[in-house]
Amino acid sequence: MSHPPTPQGSHAGLPRSRRVLVLAICCMALLIVGLDNTIVNVALPSIGRSLHAPISGLQWTIDAYTLVLASLLMLSGSTADRLGRRRVFQIGLVLFTLGSLLCSLAPSLGGLVAFRMLQGVGGSMLTPVAMSIIRNVFDEPRERAQAIGFWSATIGVSMALGPVLGGALVQTVGWRSVFWVNVPIGLVAVVLTALFVPESRADRPRRLDPVGQALVIVLLASLTYAIIEGPASGWLSAEILGLFGVAAAALVSLIRYERRRWQPLLELRFFASLPFSGATVIAVAAFMALGGFLFLNTLYLQDARGLSAFSAGLYMLPIAGMTVICAPISGRITGHRGSRVPLLLGGIGITASSLMLTGLSTTTSTATLLIAYVLFGIGFGMVNAPITDTAVAGMPPAQAGVAAAVASTSRQVGQTIGVAIVGAVAAASVGGAAALHSIHTAHVGWWIVVGCGVCVLLLGALSTTRHARSTARRVAAQFGNEQPERVAAGV
Repeated sequence: MSHPPTPQGSHAGLPRSRRVLVLAICCMALLIVGLDNTIVNVALPSIGRSLHAPISGLQWTIDAYTLVLASLLMLSGSTADRLGRRRVFQIGLVLFTLGSLLCSLAPSLGGLVAFRMLQGVGGSMLTPVAMSIIRNVFDEPRERAQAIGFWSATIGVSMALGPVLGGALVQTVGWRSVFWVNVPIGLVAVVLTALFVPESRADRPRRLDPVGQALVIVLLASLTYAIIEGPASGWLSAEILGLFGVAAAALVSLIRYERRRWQPLLELRFFASLPFSGATVIAVAAFMALGGFLFLNTLYLQDARGLSAFSAGLYMLPIAGMTVICAPISGRITGHRGSRVPLLLGGIGITASSLMLTGLSTTTSTATLLIAYVLFGIGFGMVNAPITDTAVAGMPPAQAGVAAAVASTSRQVGQTIGVAIVGAVAAASVGGAAALHSIHTAHVGWWIVVGCGVCVLLLGALSTTRHARSTARRVAAQFGNEQPERVAAGV
């Protein structure tokens, strides 16, 4: 069944059942992306033993995927606006599914990292483009906010399924089986997308920006590599200092180049909107907390506490359960009352949870762990929907793909940095495999997560004030958006 391409915003008249089905297909894409992440986390100790991987190798197993994902999200969003969102979405599903199959066959750590990068290429075409499709189909602001809430709840579902399913697979079949799960889901999603997702593209898509794209890749790759390899090479070594210098030069060059470009990859003028800027930094902080939390927690439960992969997965169910419950509630609150309350609750939940774990030891009671996990699930579940809604609504509707990509890029950058920094702290504190068992390392890592939670709380308060909303209206007006719909939180 073919559907002719139509301009952005023209699918609001689709029957409700069709819109719900499109939402479900988009959620399937997010499910395999999120499922892959949590499944791989719980399999890290087994991968490390099987492939004789050091801490840095485990970091690269996660960050090879998220780094490529973060680097290409902006390009994928603008490409989808230009070539067709359904088309790019389908290509992403195929690449992600193929990458998953190849990961299960990886003969070495190097091969696994390479195939994880292929997954990242495919994944970059899924999350922002799915958000763009949702923005295109759910045109009414409140209905869209609620749809985003359910879409965000899929993260919780993947967090629930990932650790338990991954733990069971690792314990019974082996770590390679965790990548098999994505294959049937991906194939079904490809077929359903062809049958039911309408094609759409922007009326005036942005031009491609190869120089800006290259600078983004150089910036993120050099920064991540320097953080991960710093403990082994030495923080003051010529290699690491040179990489930090390259990252700084790439950042300065990116800002200067994008300011002069007519249609930049990253529209810097949008950052004059305090809600949009706040949502971007909150996304980085929240997902930095998530990346560090999952990395620390998985190694703590299996290596320091001695639990099996399956038991460790069961321990993480409260995080996932509360995310599933709170994400749609957050979407409903955001749609009716704005982003302030969900962002504040999110910051409080993440901060309180990680504070409880700063004193972690091998004898910490199960009740303490479960309470902390519940609080983190509440915090993370509340914070995701307002980030997406504010970021998407704060940009011109015609650039829905780019808008979604900014929010998604911020998430992946945060998760990449979170894993890199926490892993670097682990390696630097003790060194080698012994770091996995170090309670001191866990204390330092959890304090980093506390800082992320405090950042979410403070920026959630500052970016939802009346003054902040006025800056969002001014930015929207600059781009000819005469009737901006919910350009800021709470509007």
